[in-house]
Amino acid sequence: MMSQAGDSDKGLKRTLGVGNLIALGIGAIIGAGLFVRTAAAAGEAAGPAVVVSFLIAAVGCAFAGLCYAEFASMIPIAGSAYAYAYVTMGEFIAWIIGWALVLEYALASATVSIAWSEYLNNLLGGAIPYQWCHSPFETSLDGVRGIINFPALVILLILTMILIKGTKESANLNAVIVFVKVAIVLLFIGIGWSFIDTANYTPFIIPQSSPDHDTWNRFGWGGVLGGAGIVFFAFIGFDAVSTAAQEAKNPKRDMPIGILGSLVICTILYVLFSYVLTGVAHWDEFNTAGKEASVAFAIQNHMPGYGWLATLITVAILAGFSSVILVMLMGQSRVFYSMSKDGLVPKVFSELHPVHRTPFKANWLLLIFVGAFAGLVPGSVAGDLTSFGTLFAFVLVCIGIWVLRVKNPSAVRPFKTPLVPLVPILGVIVCSAMIFSLSTETLISALVWMVVGLVIYFVYSKNNSNLRKEKKS
Repeated sequence: MMSQAGDSDKGLKRTLGVGNLIALGIGAIIGAGLFVRTAAAAGEAAGPAVVVSFLIAAVGCAFAGLCYAEFASMIPIAGSAYAYAYVTMGEFIAWIIGWALVLEYALASATVSIAWSEYLNNLLGGAIPYQWCHSPFETSLDGVRGIINFPALVILLILTMILIKGTKESANLNAVIVFVKVAIVLLFIGIGWSFIDTANYTPFIIPQSSPDHDTWNRFGWGGVLGGAGIVFFAFIGFDAVSTAAQEAKNPKRDMPIGILGSLVICTILYVLFSYVLTGVAHWDEFNTAGKEASVAFAIQNHMPGYGWLATLITVAILAGFSSVILVMLMGQSRVFYSMSKDGLVPKVFSELHPVHRTPFKANWLLLIFVGAFAGLVPGSVAGDLTSFGTLFAFVLVCIGIWVLRVKNPSAVRPFKTPLVPLVPILGVIVCSAMIFSLSTETLISALVWMVVGLVIYFVYSKNNSNLRKEKKS
């Protein structure tokens, strides 16, 4: 695997510096999670204590991030958690994690592109006819049935073409988008601070005796943990930095900085953003009138004279969604690139463009798969499956660090995860707790997805594995 990574003439092109990697992380992280899930977690589970929910989710991500950083510096190849599992726990576990990553990257790309379409139409004042921005499984209140979500397909096509053009070009576009959306987030925090009503923070942790406390993860400390499971979606993406390891100029130094740096910056922004949002508007409003377009609602109803900021927030959301889709599509193509190199998926996924040296065929195939989902299926179908796939990957990466320390303690580690096995164990515990805080429907859907993956492995991948072919020869 390391020899493949070192083949710079035939492999992926090393063009990314530490600034590009941090921007990739922020580009993938700040998006729907911050602008949509913050209010959802406050209204449905944690109340003003959503600030604590963000910190819990950040701690779980930090444990996993430290483990990712060690792996990314040791094994600077495309594939992220899939490649790390392959090295430490073998092909079968690697396949399971690679299949789970489809939930994170491909499904997230489709779901976010659907949200992008909705916000674009909102910005245009509903100018796009209902049938051309909704799936055939959706019907408007006045009986109009959707045909296809055309705007979602358009943004997927544009970003796919940028990815095929080159990683450096994609990273440059992402850096511009990151600057725009971070600037607007800071603007909201700065202006909104003066509109905070401290009465909205009382009580800070909503008592379990409140309405809708039928399950353990709604309100009280259980609600704070349930809120962490909801806002965890807001942190998805920092691990996508590791999928670009084979395109980093100096991965041994820059990958840990890119992974942990983007995580730290986003955590600070998230805590401040959630504190201001729940201070400007009462958490219960996010269950009623402010349930949709929650940030714009808070501005329009509680920050008089700043209606223009609501429009800017919508622009930031569109920019945020675009960069998330870009990085997720890149991450999925790189995971399939590594899996193809190992013979677990067809060779077409590892064929590189003769000029740009990007996995262009994988990008086109992903466009078809993700586009079919985005154009024809409602966004709600994905649910929290993306969070499940990511958390599952985090658990296995944490286990993998411990396994490799036992199996190969003398390996060169440019970055070492501190306090092993304590940090990996805590990562497994926190991330597993967030998995079990997800809904029963999500867990059942994830189980079905994993069973389908096992069938594919035993029917195709196991028989075409390079590792098994080598053993036979």
